[in-house]
Amino acid sequence: MPLSDAGDIVGFGGKVLWSAIRHPFGYWGEVRNQLFDALRLCWFPLLISSTAFGLGVVGIQAGNLLALLGVPERLGSLMVVGSVREFGPWIDAMIVAGVVGTAMTADLGARRTREEIDAMEVLGVDALRTLVVPRVIAMIIVTALMDMVSLACGVIGGYIGAVPIHGADAASFFQLFFANSTTIDIWATVAKTALFGLIIGVVCSYKGFTASGGPVGVGRAVNQAVVIAFAATWIFNAVFTAILLGLNPAMQAFK
Repeated sequence: MPLSDAGDIVGFGGKVLWSAIRHPFGYWGEVRNQLFDALRLCWFPLLISSTAFGLGVVGIQAGNLLALLGVPERLGSLMVVGSVREFGPWIDAMIVAGVVGTAMTADLGARRTREEIDAMEVLGVDALRTLVVPRVIAMIIVTALMDMVSLACGVIGGYIGAVPIHGADAASFFQLFFANSTTIDIWATVAKTALFGLIIGVVCSYKGFTASGGPVGVGRAVNQAVVIAFAATWIFNAVFTAILLGLNPAMQAFK
C-alpha cells in the first residue's frame, strides 16, 4: 500500500526541516534555481486552470442560481469562499504537485537508480541537505506565491461569469467581495498553501530519494508520490478549514 510508509515520510520530513533550520546557510542559491524552474513550469497551467475553474464552477454554475434569485452580484461574496478559501489553494496545490512534484520525484529517483546519491554518501556529502532541502524550501515558497496568482485568476473568472454573462453590477460585485474578505482569509490561505507545499515537497522527495527497481521503480515512485500528495493535502485542507472556521465563527456570516 502506498500509505504503509507514512511514518517514514513523517520522519523524513523531520530530518529535512531539522537540516534546514539548524544551519540555514549554503543552500539558498539552489533554492533560487529550483524556484525559478518551478515558476517557469507552473505559471501558465495555473493561470488557465484557475480562471476556467472560477468561471465554470462559481461564475456560471453558482451564477445561474443567483441570477434566478435576482442577485447575481452576490457572486462577489461567494468568491471569498469559492476562490480565496478553497478553490484557489486547492488548484494551486494540484498544479504544483502534478507539475513540479512529479518532476522532483523523477529527478531524485533517477539519481538514486544511477547510484549518484550513493556516490555522494560514500564521498561524505550530505545528499539530503544538498538535493532535498533546497527542493522542499522552493516548493514551500512557490506554492505560497502561486496562491496569489490562483486567487486573482479565480476572481477574474468569477467576475466574467457574474458581470458579462449574468449582468451583475461590477461595482456591487467588488464591493461585496471586499466587504467579506478579511485579513484572516488572506494570511490563512497563504499559510495553508505554504503547508501544502511542505507536504508535497516532503512526499515527492521521499518517494524519489528512496526509489528502487530501475526505470520501472522510478515510474512507480512518481505515481505513488502524486497519489499520496493529493490525498494528504485534501485531508490537511479539511482539518485546517474546520479549525479556522471554529476559531473564527464570524467568517461564516456573509455581509
